[in-house]
Amino acid sequence: MAKGYWIARIDIRDPERYKDYVAATKVPFEKYGAVFHVRGGEITELEGKARARNVVIEFPSRQAAVDCYYSPEYQIAAKIRQEAADGELVVVDGV
Repeated sequence: MAKGYWIARIDIRDPERYKDYVAATKVPFEKYGAVFHVRGGEITELEGKARARNVVIEFPSRQAAVDCYYSPEYQIAAKIRQEAADGELVVVDGV
């Protein structure tokens, strides 16, 4: 079974509030087996408009990645993130 990945591109507007988001993700990420491969870090913009923060999270499967997003625990965190940042989040299949 292929793994599923979240790819998030984020511009943080409220760094203090974003810390609350990070804290709120602990439970759902543990519950759904999230493994971080990229979490911020320096970027080099090559094509298009980059966002300041980029995150790649691996899940055991595509379904686990989708279930994590729609879980009640993550939806609480998502509301905080949406208050504190702008961005995009997609789920992709691994190889």
